Amino acid sequence: MFVKPNNSKYGANEVAGTDTAADVVALIAASLRRERARSGLSLTELARRAGIAKSTLSQLESGTGNPSVETLWALGVALDVPFSRLVDPPRRVIQVIRAGEGPVVHAERSHYDAAMLASCPPGARRDIYRIHAQPGPPRVSQPHMPGTVEHLVLSTGRVLAGPTNEAVELEPGDYVTYPGDVPHIFDALEPDTSGVIVMEHV
Repeated sequence: MFVKPNNSKYGANEVAGTDTAADVVALIAASLRRERARSGLSLTELARRAGIAKSTLSQLESGTGNPSVETLWALGVALDVPFSRLVDPPRRVIQVIRAGEGPVVHAERSHYDAAMLASCPPGARRDIYRIHAQPGPPRVSQPHMPGTVEHLVLSTGRVLAGPTNEAVELEPGDYVTYPGDVPHIFDALEPDTSGVIVMEHV
């Protein structure tokens, strides 16, 4: 992404890149809709905080506008997200490691094996929770702060867990990681389902 001069086909101070202009505008439109939904802000309130016209924001979210760098910076500040999250959003990563899979390290003097499931990225903070759940209405969690990643290792029972529309079924010993900054569920499928959730904040 870079700023094109006014004599380009993009117009003054507008975002361009290796993708076509239409691709970039569509990507930004989707990013704005996603981040506004995550923040819970109305169209009117976000426009007010960013200091732009409501009609301008509406056009940007519908993919019919062509945003300037200044406008995107203002929207990023209003949404409390980095500029890059609007023009190059992080890719969702969902990884499942089944029981018995993954690299294992063995102890020399005891019957002890350790399987590496995930390493902590630099600058991240992790909170650890023990979860115990029963079948019934699933636990539906609203998006956490941007960049949050959740790790779940299932201990007992069975569960359907992960992003609401991409949840996976896990059995004891299975591991899954998924974005925690989108709506996600924990749906116990058997009595006394339990596990450990590690919430990672970057």
